Amino acid sequence: MTHFRIAEAATLLGVSDDTVRRWVRDGLLTVSHDAAGRQVVPGDELAAHAQVLAAGVSEDGDRQLSARNRFVGLVTRVEIEGLMAQVELQCGPFRVVSLMSSEAARDLHLEVGDRGVAIVKATTVIIEATSKETP
Repeated sequence: MTHFRIAEAATLLGVSDDTVRRWVRDGLLTVSHDAAGRQVVPGDELAAHAQVLAAGVSEDGDRQLSARNRFVGLVTRVEIEGLMAQVELQCGPFRVVSLMSSEAARDLHLEVGDRGVAIVKATTVIIEATSKETP
């Protein structure tokens, strides 16, 4: 089973190391120790906790969407040039970039520092994984 050090777990969940340590102290996550004596969190438990956190994200108002890939963040850049615009959001540790028509960008009235939600709807999602040693 894959295990993650506290700092890695925090990065994967988009929270601070202290938050992960508090969750361990509160019994929300368990830790063991690796061969070097460092605290590690089981990957399957971390994945389950990530799903619990995601389920706790509330929707705005009465809107409901079929899309589940919603990334809430802050607008960090709006560049409108010609017919196209590029809008960037910082969503936790992730940078999300959207290309849209300049008309759509103007209609949204987005400015740097605004709260934004990137909704990703795609037919292809590519997953990259780091290699693991086989037992």
